[in-house]
Amino acid sequence: MRTAWRVGTPSPIDDGPLEMVREPVPDPGPGQVLLQTLACGVCRTDLHVTEGDLPVHRRRVVPGHEVVGRILALGPDTETEHRVGDTVGIPWLAHTCGLCRYCRAGHENLCPASKYTGWDADGGYADRVLASADYVLALPAGYSSEQLAPLLCAGIIGYRALRRADLPVGGTLGIYGFGGSAHLTAQVALAQGARLHVMTRDGAARDLALALGAASAQGADDPPPEPLDSAIVFAPVGDLVPVALAALRPGGTVALAGIHMTDTPPLNYQRHLFHEKTLRSVESNTRADAREFLDFAGAHRLTVQTTRYRLDQAPRALSDLAHGRFPGAAVLIP
Repeated sequence: MRTAWRVGTPSPIDDGPLEMVREPVPDPGPGQVLLQTLACGVCRTDLHVTEGDLPVHRRRVVPGHEVVGRILALGPDTETEHRVGDTVGIPWLAHTCGLCRYCRAGHENLCPASKYTGWDADGGYADRVLASADYVLALPAGYSSEQLAPLLCAGIIGYRALRRADLPVGGTLGIYGFGGSAHLTAQVALAQGARLHVMTRDGAARDLALALGAASAQGADDPPPEPLDSAIVFAPVGDLVPVALAALRPGGTVALAGIHMTDTPPLNYQRHLFHEKTLRSVESNTRADAREFLDFAGAHRLTVQTTRYRLDQAPRALSDLAHGRFPGAAVLIP
């Protein structure tokens, strides 16, 4: 038997939408691996799935898509470089068709048949979890399971958002919101020579940003002390989009890193978009993005700020995330 959390009726996290169940351990099918969960990060997307901000893709799904686990079994006819006993990562991206124009062009994150861990397939809020062998990831050395878990979405998505932001070499980057993904992305940008300014409402997060090397940290709506070449909006707050655009230099780019965001207010063309400013969204990631980022994390020791929760505390972890009660990332440990 396994212990797992399932989303009953999606609703605000403090109303108790998660239900703990005891159920048979699933058997891996062809092309699948069965893992013992060692750690699972708590991502804001899990909150969106649980609260119903995202449409239901799988009824009573098990959330969680930053999973570090040990392979217990391979399904029949499963061809993989990984073996029983290996520790691997299960990320957000769980399946793509491999045949559409996007997959063939190297943009599998845009595949219309894509599926996602913890949304379309049961995820890591459980002590055993299945995954497709083609989508599990080798992990860098030098990190604990607790530290590795946030790298598998927060780190990977942040890395793609940084690429989408088109930050010039030695440029000035602004980050809006400073949680699990942002605090990892900030370190990548700093390692690449950027000058960093952080805008966030949370005082503890501002302190963390300064400790990691940010040149400044101020309130979410405050202007940075200098114009920005690029900005990334991590907070799911549409009101920050015009704020970030207004802070750009001519020719600058804003990347929106979330899968869900509240409505963006009307933009003023002259103030927010003129001077060839660019606004971009970020959708999922490719496996190439994941491998590049994890290679970077192996070569550059990242500080991963975590708050640990037991698996039976998953509702509390999501509630604390919703209310901004911790800096960095939360991680469930079975």
